[in-house]
Formats: sequence, C-alpha cells, structure tokens
Amino acid sequence: MQPRTFAGAGLHCLPSVMAGLRLIVGLGNPCAEYLRTRHNAGFWLVDALANAQGQRFGFDGKLHGEACKVSIGNESVWLLKPATFMNKSGIAVVSALRYYKIEPEQCLVAHDDLDLPPGIVRLKFDGGHGGQNGLRDIMAHLGHGKFHRLRVGIGHPGHRDQVTPWVLGRPSAADEDAMLVGIGRALDVLPLAVSGEFEKAMHQLHSAENVESKK
Repeated sequence: MQPRTFAGAGLHCLPSVMAGLRLIVGLGNPCAEYLRTRHNAGFWLVDALANAQGQRFGFDGKLHGEACKVSIGNESVWLLKPATFMNKSGIAVVSALRYYKIEPEQCLVAHDDLDLPPGIVRLKFDGGHGGQNGLRDIMAHLGHGKFHRLRVGIGHPGHRDQVTPWVLGRPSAADEDAMLVGIGRALDVLPLAVSGEFEKAMHQLHSAENVESKK
C-alpha cells in the first residue's frame, strides 16, 4: 500500500518563518502494564504537562486516543496520547491533525530514543524514524516526516536482540530519575517552541544539559 500524503498547505517544505506548536503528541502504549516502561517516555512528558495544569486526559473515539487542552505561554495547545498502541500511532496523529485543522509542522511528537542516554533530550524537525515504530507509522500516514520531534533518551541495551525487552521494561531508579530530569528541562523550553522560536528552544535545552553535566 502506498503511503498517504496528508492533504494541507505547506507540508513538503520548511517555511521561512516556522509556525508555533498547536499539538503535542506523546507516544506510548496504553494499559497499566506499560505505564512506567521506557517505551512510554512520550506519555510521561504529556502527562507531566497536563498534571502541572490540573488537566485530565479524556478518551475521544474520533481521535483514537486521549486528549486534553493546556495553556503554554499565551497559547492553547492540544495534548494527545494515542490509544492505538505504539505501532499504529499514525492513525491517531492524522485524525487529530485533521479534526483540529493543524498542520504537521505545528505538531511535536515526544518519543523514546535508544540512541540517547537517559537524561538527554533533543529537539529536532524532520528526518527519518530511526527504527522507532511510532514515528515510522506516523510518517507512513503523512507521507513525509516534516513534523517536530522531542527525543527522550532511554539508553541502549547493547545488542539489538535485547531492544524489545529493553524498551518494554522499566528503567532502573537512577535512569528513571535522569529521564524525568530531562523531561523537566524539555518542559522549560516548550513556551519557546510553542511561540515558534525553535532554534532558541533547542539552544536553551542543549545548553541546560551541558551545565547539568558539569555539576
């Protein structure tokens, strides 16, 4: 089956003035058994955002996931947790983009990343999926990768045969603490990203990591 290209304006080139964020998606698997697993790092981030403002996620069938609205800076932003399981995340993301009339470049997808150690988070726009199945499915549904990503480091088990139990396992207490610190740093720069100041957000986020590493 050929990938479907998401219909909308400005989807295949990066605009000279980047639009701010209107949708933040956390990737993960539903069900309590997956709640604190490494693969649910994206859920951790949007849960932290919602909890900080006393908001609660509610299931919405037309979005194939749970959603709520928060205020970041002076803007209202939708949060989404797909209920489709990781490998089918694209269904929920495209449904939300269409329903809320949001362009992909106004969307940030937070996800776990094997290539970064726990505590390291990185902002990125466009690119491949790096083997992350949630990103893979989103890109298949959109027909491209022109959306923002927040890569939450979970570390690597050292051998590819161990990747599945690693991502579906719970991190050590030290690694979980490091991941939460990294997510906290990401939350601090989200107002910049929401306003469209992505380069400034990236610089501030990465500078904060450098300061932390020297302590």
